[in-house]
Amino acid sequence: MISIKEAISIVKQNTKPLLKTTVKTVEKAGGYLLSQDVMSPINMPPFNQSAMDGYAVNLHNNDSYKLIGEIQAGDNMQPTLKPGEAIRIFTGAPVPNSANAVVMQEKVKAEKNIIYIEGAITINQNIRPLGEQVRQGELALKEGTKLTPAAIGYLTSLGVSTASVYKKPSIALITTGNELVEAGNDLSYGQIYESNSKMLLSALYNLKFYDINSYKVSDNYRKTVNSLKLAITENDLVIITGGISVGDYDFVGKALKELHVQELFYKVKQKPGKPLFYGKKDDTQIFALPGNPAAALTCFYVYVNIALQNMMNRDAIELPRVQAKSVSHFEKKGDRPQFLKAIYTNGEVEILEGQSSAMQQTFALSNCLVFLDEDEQEIAIGQTVETIILPE
Repeated sequence: MISIKEAISIVKQNTKPLLKTTVKTVEKAGGYLLSQDVMSPINMPPFNQSAMDGYAVNLHNNDSYKLIGEIQAGDNMQPTLKPGEAIRIFTGAPVPNSANAVVMQEKVKAEKNIIYIEGAITINQNIRPLGEQVRQGELALKEGTKLTPAAIGYLTSLGVSTASVYKKPSIALITTGNELVEAGNDLSYGQIYESNSKMLLSALYNLKFYDINSYKVSDNYRKTVNSLKLAITENDLVIITGGISVGDYDFVGKALKELHVQELFYKVKQKPGKPLFYGKKDDTQIFALPGNPAAALTCFYVYVNIALQNMMNRDAIELPRVQAKSVSHFEKKGDRPQFLKAIYTNGEVEILEGQSSAMQQTFALSNCLVFLDEDEQEIAIGQTVETIILPE
């Protein structure tokens, strides 16, 4: 049994960026990382652009100007303004090349075809010059940039419709157990509704991983071997829930050995989630999570998430940790480090009742995990504690 710190280190050392690439339409590339530089195909803005509603003017030594027309956003007019002439203009509209300033309408008094300007005017005032954001042929976004909504909007504004990105890992999600029944069906005595796959599927979707293949395996050794073999062959990462302990019908560990999966660690000194397995076969990462829901989800956030983020070549691969003041008293049983389900609000954290590894209700209310190390036996009210913020 190894420590949490050792387990995290092993996951970090044994996962690496996939570096497989694909081309996505920009609107479907959210959350991906660019696999190559994007050079701007146009100047942005593509013309001298008005920054506000007002009047484009050709400056002269007087505060009055002759109004000769109007330009709206989208117009392709290119009128020539003589010194002392002005044209009504709106935000985003092209500024005539002969104009050298735009005066905001609040500083203008208009009388028929003459306007009077209040205050000083400077050259190029309120004009967004051609290519101010980026010039044609210049670097728009560099390789490795995460495509956020703002980045997607920016690329689209340049006329870019597709992008080469690093592929996200394909993921197999395997649940084991004869006692498991799909929600919507009637329960027989001794059966429970299978929730781990839906829980982990939701967690993966929340992190924007969508290439997921789900497998349901009964407690049968040969079927377990065959399902694991298929999942390992066809996916970059395999997540198994249940069947990893040492019971008579826990076949996952035996099946992984038959398939020559390299064991990197098995069992971590922690609560919940002690019976956690991590290994690999060729380039496929394999996690066998405990069957209890809270333990499975905790292990997902603490370990599997690191592997996923590393495979995506991201800089931030662990969930954020903050220091928070506890408003609860908690006493630990045993000597294992513990991840406690809790609610974090404005620098304070409430440790919830019901910390059992099977307690989904408590986890459903939580937005964080409080970490209690092995040399700490209790948490006092007002004590500062390490708090792991969970994805929303």
